[in-house]
Amino acid sequence: MAQTRIKSQLMSASEIDRTLVRLAHEILEKTKDLDQLAFIGIRRRGVPLAQRLAARIQALEGRTIPVGILDINLYRDDLSTVGNKPIHNATEINFSVQGKEIILMDDVLYTGRTIRAALDALFDHGRPARVQLLVLIDRGHRELPIEAKYIGRTVQTADNEIIEVKFVEIDDLEKVFLVERVADEVA
Repeated sequence: MAQTRIKSQLMSASEIDRTLVRLAHEILEKTKDLDQLAFIGIRRRGVPLAQRLAARIQALEGRTIPVGILDINLYRDDLSTVGNKPIHNATEINFSVQGKEIILMDDVLYTGRTIRAALDALFDHGRPARVQLLVLIDRGHRELPIEAKYIGRTVQTADNEIIEVKFVEIDDLEKVFLVERVADEVA
């Protein structure tokens, strides 16, 4: 089994925070009707991203943006490789998505397959007026024609590299790392 090692730190806690401030301002600039705006975070690390951006907009505009949580495990096209019994966490969307301007959020955009699964899951809850994508990191290597409207940072990566986003809410750590796979050493 391949191991990984940290190659470099891409973002510190303060760089993540500044990026979220910029993204919140971009959303405000590009959104015509804040009353129709809602955020949906893809479970796991898309959730704190959505919650933090909603809090930023609340602080800037005094408006509450509804935040939902989307679990995509049962919508994945690689379900058979995930395990015999994939873990399904509850989707929590406590508002109607019908006719809303949805910004779907995830930490890293890679092949596009996670987002395809998220769109399938989202449309099971209704038909939004529009769905846009926000990611903290776009690392390229797309397999599907999916692009983010809002991007925190674009990072070119090799196939043996992985982006690891760590959020304090989940990992008790606030950083973004570039990690590389390394072969096991034979004793």
